[in-house]
Amino acid sequence: MEASIQQIGAQVKEAQETVQQIYREIGKVIVGQQYVVERLLMALLADGHVLLEGVPGLAKTLSVRTLADTIDAKFQRIQFTPDLLPADLVGTLVYNPREGSFTTKKGPIFANIILADEINRAPSKVQSALLEAMQERQVTIGENSFPLPEPFLVLATQNPIEQEGTYPLPEAQLDRFMMKLSISYPNRKEEKEILERMSTGEKISVTAVFDPETIVRLRKIVNHIYIDEKVKDYILDIVFATRYPEQYKLERLKPLIAYGASPRASIMLTVIAKANAFLRGRGYATPEDVKQIGLDVLRHRVIVTYEAEAEEMTSERIISEIFDHIEVP
Repeated sequence: MEASIQQIGAQVKEAQETVQQIYREIGKVIVGQQYVVERLLMALLADGHVLLEGVPGLAKTLSVRTLADTIDAKFQRIQFTPDLLPADLVGTLVYNPREGSFTTKKGPIFANIILADEINRAPSKVQSALLEAMQERQVTIGENSFPLPEPFLVLATQNPIEQEGTYPLPEAQLDRFMMKLSISYPNRKEEKEILERMSTGEKISVTAVFDPETIVRLRKIVNHIYIDEKVKDYILDIVFATRYPEQYKLERLKPLIAYGASPRASIMLTVIAKANAFLRGRGYATPEDVKQIGLDVLRHRVIVTYEAEAEEMTSERIISEIFDHIEVP
């Protein structure tokens, strides 16, 4: 086991130059937002989808587009609107009157990186079509199913302040997102740099650092990163405390939680902890890796009660309290 951990550690260190190249290229365009950039990279390495939530103008779309530019892969931006149809997303069958047959016209979903802009503006039928693509990595057009390209990553954005004309994402679809990121304003120093960089009118170009084959290779390294049994038990304690808080001496949280995190949360926490360790140049995951990304993995999976809403107790505050209470191994 020791030799295996050392071998993984060596592979992780070899891959760090590629990681630093990505940071450098993204840093040409994006000022600050290390929180967002790191987690987008984690999702890419852990093969999971991300939902970005923040007020307009915080570079959500720009961050996703810049990440896509660092990869020599097919990128597709889809603007979600109330009149969007499932066929506009996945494709449709087109009738050829000359031959008397139907041909398949594939939609924009057939790309490596999908930017689903303002995802909550699309009606439920479109969201259901996207759900199959996210979970099954395939789409059905007519009677045939078509596999999506590898890698396939959905990075969706939504605006939390505009509710008119929006369709809230159902919990089943929210659970398909590996992480939900809450993006905040930049600080004064960062905003001044943004002002100076973006007010010149010059376009900043980004160089593609790697291709889909490199992503698949890096994912294999991430999958083999060592995670100790104690860390796995720590993850299970966190997830089970969202379901049965009274068993962890958190009785006051029981009436505040309607539904705890699903088993998918345990899997996602484990995989993302490995990706977090990889970005930090380690061949093993620690409890700190879990704590750093725990809120992003769980905030959309813990459903609060009306009582919690009346007390202005958010899922973020509940999760933070659980992390503070559960003993770190």
